[in-house]
Amino acid sequence: MQDIGMQFHIRCNRGDVGRYCFLPGDPGRCEAIAKYFDNPVHVGFNREYNIYTGYLMGQKVSVCSTGIGGPSASIAMEELSAIGADTFIRIGTCGGIAMDVLPGDVVVATGAVRFEHTSLEYAPMEFPAVPDFEIAVALKAASEKLGYNTHTGVVQCKDSFYGQHSPEKSPVSYELLQKWESWKRLGVKASEMESAALFVVAAALNVRCGSCFHVVWNQEREKAGLAQPMTEDTSGAIKVAIEAMKAIIASEN
Repeated sequence: MQDIGMQFHIRCNRGDVGRYCFLPGDPGRCEAIAKYFDNPVHVGFNREYNIYTGYLMGQKVSVCSTGIGGPSASIAMEELSAIGADTFIRIGTCGGIAMDVLPGDVVVATGAVRFEHTSLEYAPMEFPAVPDFEIAVALKAASEKLGYNTHTGVVQCKDSFYGQHSPEKSPVSYELLQKWESWKRLGVKASEMESAALFVVAAALNVRCGSCFHVVWNQEREKAGLAQPMTEDTSGAIKVAIEAMKAIIASEN
């Protein structure tokens, strides 16, 4: 690839971001996260990559949106890692699968089903998609400390949003429905789209990554006729990630 003097997609150089980095999917969520920083500065916005840098506990930190799905998330991690970031927390939304996972709850991933394809370009399928243990522990502790109904466990990652929500329309509905039933029987907590790729890419790059999610709704509860008002307020997951990162920074500096 031609050298353009900066990272090709995020348009940043070394020094523009901190080693500690938050990864929301939605570019519109970055400003809300940056409000928790001391002296936040808007570094730039190119494609789906919206970036702010500031300080937490005296250490330089950044937030960079990734867009939707593993391909764009892996690009963000690759390019941020190339300019010095090495500790990542994904802040996202998810849909509940397990019946006890309710809208408004927080899910902390302890592993991810690799029902996506980005991670296959980094590791064979036999390699597990798991978060950094210390980050996962910090996220669980932060969520419980803040009083959120907290779930830990495996999440399912996919490439197609509508493959989850409208599988019957797909020519491969037989596979999608069969696999979904497997996730339920295996106790998978929720479904989202980035963590499997991020966990495997992090392992390949020798950096750290964990994930926490705000539960938007639960389609299994809806099928069962159970009340569950949908909620898109991600402030809880943001607070959990901020508190977890503060704990990580405090333990290392």
